[in-house]
Amino acid sequence: MYFVRMRSLPLVLLLCAYFGMNPPVSAQEGKLLERTPFEWPKEFVDDMRTSMPEVDSLLAAVSVHRITYLSNGSKVKGFVAQPVTPGRYPSIIYNRGGNREFGKLGPGQLLHYVVNIARWGYVVVASQYRGNDGGEGQEEFGGADVNDVLNLIPVLEQLPAADTARIGMFGGSRGGLMTYLALTRTDRIKAAVVLAGMTDAVRSIAERPEMGTAVYAELIPGYAANRDSVLATRSPVQWAERLCPTTPILLLHGTSDWRVSPRDAMDMADRLYALKRPFRMVLFEGGDHGLTEFRPEANEATRDFLDRYVRDGSPWPSMEPHGR
Repeated sequence: MYFVRMRSLPLVLLLCAYFGMNPPVSAQEGKLLERTPFEWPKEFVDDMRTSMPEVDSLLAAVSVHRITYLSNGSKVKGFVAQPVTPGRYPSIIYNRGGNREFGKLGPGQLLHYVVNIARWGYVVVASQYRGNDGGEGQEEFGGADVNDVLNLIPVLEQLPAADTARIGMFGGSRGGLMTYLALTRTDRIKAAVVLAGMTDAVRSIAERPEMGTAVYAELIPGYAANRDSVLATRSPVQWAERLCPTTPILLLHGTSDWRVSPRDAMDMADRLYALKRPFRMVLFEGGDHGLTEFRPEANEATRDFLDRYVRDGSPWPSMEPHGR
Protein backbone atom coordinates (compact mmCIF):
# COMPACT_ATOMS: atom_id res chain seq x y z
CA MET A 1 0.00 0.00 0.00
CA TYR A 2 1.37 3.38 -1.02
CA PHE A 3 0.79 6.08 1.57
CA VAL A 4 1.31 9.82 1.20
CA ARG A 5 0.37 12.33 3.87
CA MET A 6 0.49 16.10 3.41
CA ARG A 7 -0.68 18.84 5.75
CA SER A 8 -1.00 22.58 5.61
CA LEU A 9 -1.75 25.58 7.76
CA PRO A 10 -5.38 26.61 8.11
CA LEU A 11 -6.20 29.37 5.61
CA VAL A 12 -8.66 32.18 6.15
CA LEU A 13 -12.22 31.50 5.11
CA LEU A 14 -12.26 34.74 3.17
CA LEU A 15 -10.39 32.89 0.45
CA CYS A 16 -13.44 30.70 -0.01
CA ALA A 17 -15.63 33.76 -0.39
CA TYR A 18 -13.16 35.11 -2.95
CA PHE A 19 -13.74 32.02 -5.08
CA GLY A 20 -17.47 32.70 -5.14
CA MET A 21 -18.55 30.18 -2.55
CA ASN A 22 -21.78 30.06 -0.56
CA PRO A 23 -23.96 31.96 -3.08
CA PRO A 24 -27.40 33.12 -1.91
CA VAL A 25 -30.09 30.45 -2.21
CA SER A 26 -33.86 30.54 -2.32
CA ALA A 27 -35.69 29.90 0.94
CA GLN A 28 -37.22 26.86 -0.78
CA GLU A 29 -33.90 25.29 -1.76
CA GLY A 30 -33.28 22.17 0.29
CA LYS A 31 -36.76 22.23 1.80
CA LEU A 32 -37.50 18.79 3.22
CA LEU A 33 -40.83 17.71 1.79
CA GLU A 34 -41.12 14.09 2.87
CA ARG A 35 -39.40 11.65 5.21
CA THR A 36 -40.51 8.02 5.42
CA PRO A 37 -38.88 4.98 7.06
CA PHE A 38 -36.86 2.76 4.73
CA GLU A 39 -37.93 -0.87 4.73
CA TRP A 40 -34.97 -3.23 4.40
CA PRO A 41 -35.79 -6.13 2.03
CA LYS A 42 -35.96 -9.34 4.04
CA GLU A 43 -34.08 -11.31 1.38
CA PHE A 44 -31.22 -8.80 1.45
CA VAL A 45 -30.89 -8.93 5.23
CA ASP A 46 -31.03 -12.74 5.21
CA ASP A 47 -28.24 -12.88 2.61
CA MET A 48 -26.12 -10.35 4.51
CA ARG A 49 -26.25 -12.39 7.71
CA THR A 50 -23.96 -14.98 6.13
CA SER A 51 -21.19 -12.49 5.27
CA MET A 52 -21.85 -9.83 7.93
CA PRO A 53 -22.91 -11.44 11.21
CA GLU A 54 -23.26 -8.00 12.84
CA VAL A 55 -25.85 -6.81 10.31
CA ASP A 56 -28.76 -7.05 12.76
CA SER A 57 -27.03 -5.00 15.45
CA LEU A 58 -25.94 -2.50 12.81
CA LEU A 59 -29.46 -2.00 11.49
CA ALA A 60 -30.78 -1.76 15.04
CA ALA A 61 -28.31 1.04 15.85
CA VAL A 62 -29.13 3.26 12.86
CA SER A 63 -32.44 4.57 11.54
CA VAL A 64 -32.79 5.09 7.78
CA HIS A 65 -35.42 7.19 6.02
CA ARG A 66 -36.19 8.01 2.42
CA ILE A 67 -36.47 11.73 1.83
CA THR A 68 -37.80 14.09 -0.82
CA TYR A 69 -36.40 17.61 -0.94
CA LEU A 70 -36.37 20.62 -3.25
CA SER A 71 -33.42 21.47 -5.49
CA ASN A 72 -33.78 24.16 -8.16
CA GLY A 73 -37.53 23.76 -7.73
CA SER A 74 -37.45 20.02 -8.51
CA LYS A 75 -38.40 17.24 -6.13
CA VAL A 76 -35.26 15.15 -5.60
CA LYS A 77 -35.06 11.82 -3.79
CA GLY A 78 -32.50 10.77 -1.23
CA PHE A 79 -31.85 9.24 2.19
CA VAL A 80 -31.00 10.21 5.73
CA ALA A 81 -29.43 7.88 8.29
CA GLN A 82 -28.62 8.62 11.91
CA PRO A 83 -27.90 6.81 15.19
CA VAL A 84 -31.05 5.80 17.08
CA THR A 85 -29.51 7.03 20.33
CA PRO A 86 -30.76 10.57 20.94
CA GLY A 87 -28.10 13.23 20.62
CA ARG A 88 -26.58 15.86 18.35
CA TYR A 89 -24.11 14.48 15.85
CA PRO A 90 -21.70 15.80 13.24
CA SER A 91 -22.94 15.40 9.68
CA ILE A 92 -21.79 13.79 6.44
CA ILE A 93 -23.04 14.38 2.89
CA TYR A 94 -22.61 11.15 0.93
CA ASN A 95 -22.32 11.46 -2.86
CA ARG A 96 -23.15 8.32 -4.83
CA GLY A 97 -21.35 7.24 -7.96
CA GLY A 98 -22.60 6.03 -11.32
CA ASN A 99 -25.37 7.57 -13.36
CA ARG A 100 -29.08 7.00 -13.62
CA GLU A 101 -29.92 3.46 -12.41
CA PHE A 102 -26.29 2.34 -12.38
CA GLY A 103 -24.89 3.17 -8.96
CA LYS A 104 -28.28 4.23 -7.60
CA LEU A 105 -28.46 4.01 -3.82
CA GLY A 106 -29.93 0.65 -2.90
CA PRO A 107 -29.71 -1.65 0.14
CA GLY A 108 -26.10 -2.71 -0.51
CA GLN A 109 -24.59 0.75 -0.88
CA LEU A 110 -26.78 2.12 1.89
CA LEU A 111 -25.54 -0.54 4.28
CA HIS A 112 -21.82 -0.52 3.41
CA TYR A 113 -21.43 3.25 3.22
CA VAL A 114 -24.33 5.37 4.50
CA VAL A 115 -25.34 3.22 7.47
CA ASN A 116 -21.75 2.28 8.25
CA ILE A 117 -20.74 5.95 8.53
CA ALA A 118 -23.87 6.75 10.57
CA ARG A 119 -23.00 4.11 13.14
CA TRP A 120 -19.69 5.92 13.75
CA GLY A 121 -21.76 8.74 15.20
CA TYR A 122 -22.84 10.87 12.23
CA VAL A 123 -26.05 12.06 10.61
CA VAL A 124 -25.64 11.09 6.94
CA VAL A 125 -27.65 12.51 4.05
CA ALA A 126 -27.39 11.30 0.46
CA SER A 127 -28.97 12.27 -2.85
CA GLN A 128 -30.05 10.07 -5.74
CA TYR A 129 -29.57 13.20 -7.90
CA ARG A 130 -32.36 14.71 -9.95
CA GLY A 131 -34.30 12.46 -12.29
CA ASN A 132 -33.49 9.25 -10.41
CA ASP A 133 -35.55 6.99 -8.15
CA GLY A 134 -38.73 8.89 -9.02
CA GLY A 135 -37.22 12.36 -8.65
CA GLU A 136 -37.92 15.21 -11.05
CA GLY A 137 -35.57 16.66 -13.65
CA GLN A 138 -32.55 15.07 -15.34
CA GLU A 139 -29.06 14.63 -13.97
CA GLU A 140 -26.14 16.25 -15.83
CA PHE A 141 -23.15 14.30 -14.49
CA GLY A 142 -21.63 17.28 -12.74
CA GLY A 143 -23.73 20.16 -14.09
CA ALA A 144 -26.74 21.72 -12.40
CA ASP A 145 -27.16 18.52 -10.39
CA VAL A 146 -24.30 19.68 -8.15
CA ASN A 147 -27.01 21.81 -6.54
CA ASP A 148 -28.62 18.56 -5.41
CA VAL A 149 -25.51 18.02 -3.27
CA LEU A 150 -25.28 21.59 -1.97
CA ASN A 151 -28.98 21.64 -1.13
CA LEU A 152 -28.41 18.80 1.31
CA ILE A 153 -26.83 21.41 3.61
CA PRO A 154 -30.21 23.10 4.27
CA VAL A 155 -31.72 19.60 4.54
CA LEU A 156 -29.31 18.92 7.40
CA GLU A 157 -30.32 22.22 9.02
CA GLN A 158 -33.87 20.85 9.30
CA LEU A 159 -32.73 17.74 11.18
CA PRO A 160 -32.54 18.30 14.97
CA ALA A 161 -29.87 15.62 15.41
CA ALA A 162 -27.50 17.19 12.86
CA ASP A 163 -24.76 19.55 14.03
CA THR A 164 -24.35 21.69 10.91
CA ALA A 165 -21.27 23.43 12.28
CA ARG A 166 -19.50 20.12 11.62
CA ILE A 167 -20.21 18.83 8.10
CA GLY A 168 -18.02 16.43 6.12
CA MET A 169 -18.41 14.93 2.67
CA PHE A 170 -17.75 11.50 1.12
CA GLY A 171 -17.88 10.80 -2.61
CA GLY A 172 -17.03 7.72 -4.62
CA SER A 173 -16.26 7.58 -8.36
CA ARG A 174 -18.64 10.09 -10.03
CA GLY A 175 -19.50 11.09 -6.48
CA GLY A 176 -15.88 12.15 -6.11
CA LEU A 177 -16.38 14.54 -9.03
CA MET A 178 -19.52 15.88 -7.34
CA THR A 179 -17.51 16.37 -4.16
CA TYR A 180 -14.78 18.36 -5.92
CA LEU A 181 -17.39 20.51 -7.65
CA ALA A 182 -19.17 21.18 -4.35
CA LEU A 183 -15.87 22.20 -2.75
CA THR A 184 -15.55 25.04 -5.27
CA ARG A 185 -18.81 26.52 -4.01
CA THR A 186 -18.85 26.15 -0.23
CA ASP A 187 -16.46 26.54 2.68
CA ARG A 188 -18.71 24.65 5.10
CA ILE A 189 -17.19 21.22 4.51
CA LYS A 190 -14.68 20.53 7.28
CA ALA A 191 -13.11 17.55 5.49
CA ALA A 192 -13.82 15.41 2.42
CA VAL A 193 -13.08 11.80 1.49
CA VAL A 194 -12.83 10.90 -2.21
CA LEU A 195 -12.86 7.19 -3.09
CA ALA A 196 -11.75 6.42 -6.66
CA GLY A 197 -12.84 9.88 -7.70
CA MET A 198 -12.77 11.00 -11.33
CA THR A 199 -10.52 14.02 -11.84
CA ASP A 200 -9.79 13.86 -15.60
CA ALA A 201 -12.80 13.45 -17.89
CA VAL A 202 -10.58 13.50 -21.00
CA ARG A 203 -8.65 10.49 -19.72
CA SER A 204 -11.88 8.73 -18.82
CA ILE A 205 -13.14 8.69 -22.41
CA ALA A 206 -9.67 7.92 -23.78
CA GLU A 207 -9.52 4.78 -21.64
CA ARG A 208 -13.26 4.02 -21.74
CA PRO A 209 -14.82 5.41 -24.96
CA GLU A 210 -18.26 4.25 -23.87
CA MET A 211 -18.22 6.95 -21.20
CA GLY A 212 -18.36 9.52 -23.98
CA THR A 213 -21.01 7.85 -26.11
CA ALA A 214 -23.25 6.26 -23.49
CA VAL A 215 -22.92 8.67 -20.55
CA TYR A 216 -21.56 12.13 -21.35
CA ALA A 217 -23.33 12.48 -24.70
CA GLU A 218 -26.63 11.47 -23.14
CA LEU A 219 -26.44 13.45 -19.91
CA ILE A 220 -24.25 16.53 -20.32
CA PRO A 221 -25.97 19.51 -21.97
CA GLY A 222 -23.99 20.84 -24.94
CA TYR A 223 -21.60 17.89 -25.06
CA ALA A 224 -21.80 17.42 -28.84
CA ALA A 225 -21.18 21.08 -29.64
CA ASN A 226 -18.77 21.98 -26.81
CA ARG A 227 -17.03 18.73 -25.96
CA ASP A 228 -13.72 20.21 -24.79
CA SER A 229 -15.28 22.84 -22.54
CA VAL A 230 -17.74 20.52 -20.84
CA LEU A 231 -15.00 17.93 -20.25
CA ALA A 232 -12.86 20.64 -18.68
CA THR A 233 -15.63 21.60 -16.27
CA ARG A 234 -15.73 17.95 -15.17
CA SER A 235 -11.95 17.57 -14.76
CA PRO A 236 -11.08 18.79 -11.24
CA VAL A 237 -7.35 18.36 -11.85
CA GLN A 238 -7.60 21.35 -14.23
CA TRP A 239 -9.05 23.66 -11.58
CA ALA A 240 -7.76 22.34 -8.25
CA GLU A 241 -6.89 25.90 -7.20
CA ARG A 242 -10.63 26.64 -6.96
CA LEU A 243 -11.21 24.05 -4.24
CA CYS A 244 -11.81 25.54 -0.80
CA PRO A 245 -8.29 25.81 0.69
CA THR A 246 -9.49 25.09 4.23
CA THR A 247 -11.00 21.67 3.42
CA PRO A 248 -8.57 18.74 3.86
CA ILE A 249 -9.12 15.89 1.41
CA LEU A 250 -8.45 12.17 1.82
CA LEU A 251 -7.78 10.44 -1.52
CA LEU A 252 -8.39 6.66 -1.59
CA HIS A 253 -7.77 4.62 -4.74
CA GLY A 254 -7.00 1.07 -5.81
CA THR A 255 -4.11 0.47 -8.20
CA SER A 256 -6.13 -2.15 -10.13
CA ASP A 257 -9.13 0.12 -10.70
CA TRP A 258 -10.22 -0.10 -14.37
CA ARG A 259 -13.23 2.18 -14.09
CA VAL A 260 -11.30 5.27 -12.94
CA SER A 261 -7.55 5.31 -13.42
CA PRO A 262 -5.50 5.51 -10.22
CA ARG A 263 -3.55 8.19 -12.07
CA ASP A 264 -6.55 10.45 -11.45
CA ALA A 265 -5.76 10.35 -7.72
CA MET A 266 -2.01 10.72 -8.29
CA ASP A 267 -2.44 13.68 -10.63
CA MET A 268 -4.77 15.38 -8.14
CA ALA A 269 -2.25 14.74 -5.38
CA ASP A 270 0.42 16.45 -7.50
CA ARG A 271 -1.81 19.49 -7.98
CA LEU A 272 -2.76 19.69 -4.31
CA TYR A 273 0.88 19.35 -3.30
CA ALA A 274 1.91 22.14 -5.66
CA LEU A 275 -0.81 24.35 -4.19
CA LYS A 276 0.18 23.43 -0.62
CA ARG A 277 -3.35 22.29 0.08
CA PRO A 278 -4.12 19.87 2.92
CA PHE A 279 -4.51 16.31 1.69
CA ARG A 280 -3.67 12.70 2.38
CA MET A 281 -3.46 9.94 -0.23
CA VAL A 282 -3.61 6.18 0.21
CA LEU A 283 -3.17 3.85 -2.77
CA PHE A 284 -4.16 0.23 -2.16
CA GLU A 285 -2.05 -2.28 -4.05
CA GLY A 286 -4.26 -4.39 -6.32
CA GLY A 287 -7.41 -2.68 -5.07
CA ASP A 288 -10.46 -2.55 -7.34
CA HIS A 289 -12.82 0.38 -7.96
CA GLY A 290 -14.70 -0.09 -4.68
CA LEU A 291 -11.68 -1.30 -2.68
CA THR A 292 -13.67 -4.44 -1.88
CA GLU A 293 -10.50 -6.35 -0.94
CA PHE A 294 -9.47 -3.54 1.41
CA ARG A 295 -12.79 -2.46 2.91
CA PRO A 296 -11.67 -2.69 6.59
CA GLU A 297 -8.51 -0.66 5.88
CA ALA A 298 -10.40 1.90 3.80
CA ASN A 299 -13.07 2.21 6.52
CA GLU A 300 -10.39 2.72 9.16
CA ALA A 301 -8.68 5.46 7.14
CA THR A 302 -12.02 7.12 6.41
CA ARG A 303 -13.23 7.03 10.00
CA ASP A 304 -9.94 8.35 11.37
CA PHE A 305 -9.97 11.24 8.88
CA LEU A 306 -13.60 12.20 9.50
CA ASP A 307 -13.34 11.88 13.26
CA ARG A 308 -10.20 13.98 13.38
CA TYR A 309 -11.19 16.82 11.07
CA VAL A 310 -15.00 16.83 11.13
CA ARG A 311 -15.97 15.51 14.56
CA ASP A 312 -13.03 16.91 16.52
CA GLY A 313 -12.11 19.89 14.34
CA SER A 314 -8.37 19.23 14.61
CA PRO A 315 -6.20 21.78 12.78
CA TRP A 316 -3.67 20.95 10.10
CA PRO A 317 -0.08 21.81 11.05
CA SER A 318 2.22 23.80 8.81
CA MET A 319 3.43 22.40 5.49
CA GLU A 320 6.58 24.51 5.72
CA PRO A 321 9.79 22.43 5.87
CA HIS A 322 10.69 21.70 9.45
CA GLY A 323 12.21 19.09 11.72
CA ARG A 324 15.78 17.82 11.92
